[in-house]
Amino acid sequence: MDDRTREYLRGRFGDYYRSVSLSLPPDANLREWGHIPWTPGSGTTMVRHQSLYDLGDVDTFFADNAPRHAYFSAARYDDPGAATMGQKGWRNADLVFDLDADHLPDVDPDSTSYPEMLATCKDALLRLLDFIDDDFAFEDVTVVFSGGRGYHVHVRDESVRDLDSDARREIVDYVRAIDLDTDGLIRTVSDRGTTKRVLRTEGGWGARVHDALVDYADDLREMDDEAARERLMEFDGIGEKGAKTILGAFDHNPTAVREGNVEAGGPGVRRLVSALASRVAAAEAAPIDEPVTTDTRRLIRLPGTLHGGSALVVTPLDRDELADFDPLRDAVPDRFVGREIRIETDADRTVELNGERVRVESGRNTVPEFAGAFLMARGEARKAPER
Repeated sequence: MDDRTREYLRGRFGDYYRSVSLSLPPDANLREWGHIPWTPGSGTTMVRHQSLYDLGDVDTFFADNAPRHAYFSAARYDDPGAATMGQKGWRNADLVFDLDADHLPDVDPDSTSYPEMLATCKDALLRLLDFIDDDFAFEDVTVVFSGGRGYHVHVRDESVRDLDSDARREIVDYVRAIDLDTDGLIRTVSDRGTTKRVLRTEGGWGARVHDALVDYADDLREMDDEAARERLMEFDGIGEKGAKTILGAFDHNPTAVREGNVEAGGPGVRRLVSALASRVAAAEAAPIDEPVTTDTRRLIRLPGTLHGGSALVVTPLDRDELADFDPLRDAVPDRFVGREIRIETDADRTVELNGERVRVESGRNTVPEFAGAFLMARGEARKAPER
C-alpha cells in the first residue's frame, strides 16, 4: 500500500471513529487489548499486551490512533497489560467460534465471488447456531459479522469459561462431526421383555440422523419398487436382497422407523443408518476454525470497529435480525456513504456494496467512497489525486 492510500484510509478511519462510540465487552478491564496500526511498508506490526488502562478513554484512543485492526482477548486476566503471557495470570476465557469463508469446504477462494463466499458462510453460521441453541443450550451468546469473510460467535456462559483447550477441542469435534461414532447414536431399550436398538431421537446427532432416516423412508414409499430398490442399492453393502428387506420393513412397520428402531429390516437398515449418518454429518456440520476455539488466549476483533482489509464494520447482530442481515449493505459505514473519490486500479473490477453494483475500469475512476475504500483496503486499488 502506498503512502497516499495508507494516509487517506487512516484519516477516514479516524473520521469514522470520531462519529461513533464503541461498546466494550463484559469485563473489559480484565482483557488484553491489541491493534494493528497503519504501518508503512508491506509488513504489519501488532501492538498488544495492553490493558484498558493503557488505552485510556477508548473513544479518544480510537479517534486519535485510527487503528487498521483492533482486538480484545477472549481471556480474562489478573494483569492483562503484563508484557508476557505467563505474567498475566489467566483467569478464564469466553468460548469463541470463528467461521471464515476461506476455510469452508465448499468454497474455492480463487473462483468464488465475495458475495457468494459470504452467503455460504452465513449458511454455516446458521448451522452453528443450531448446535449452540439445541445441543448445548448456551444462553449468553453474541453473534458478530467479522467485517471480512465470516462471522464470530462469542459464548460467555459461566459453564464454559474454565474449559481448557482439550475440552474446547471436544466441542469443536462435536460441531464439526469429527470421527462421528454411529454406534454412539444408538441406545438399547427394553420393550415388553425384549431389547432393541434405537436411535437417540431426543436430540443431538442422533435426532438429526433420525430425521434423515424418516425423510428417506418417506421418499422411498413414494417411488415404485424398482426405483426404490435401485436407490437403496446405491449405498455400499446394500444389495438387492437387503433392499427388498428394508422396503418391506418400511412398508409393513412404518412405526418402527418413526421410533428410530434400527432392528426392523435387519442389518441392511443399520448399514443405511450408518450411510445416512455420514451424509448428515457432511451436510449439517459447522466448519468452524479449530485454532480459534481451542485457544484460551485468543485475540478477537472488537465489534463496532472497522476491518482494515475491507473498510467494513465489524458488526454485532441481534438474533432476530440475522435472517435479514446483508453484510454488503448493513456493514457499510454510513461515514463512507454520500461522497465520491478518485482511485486507480490495474484491472477491471466490480464491487457490490450498499445495494449498488459499481463497475471500475483499469486506470483512474471516480467511485462512491465506500466502494473505493473497500478496494483500497483489500489492496486492489490506490488513492488517486483529486484532480
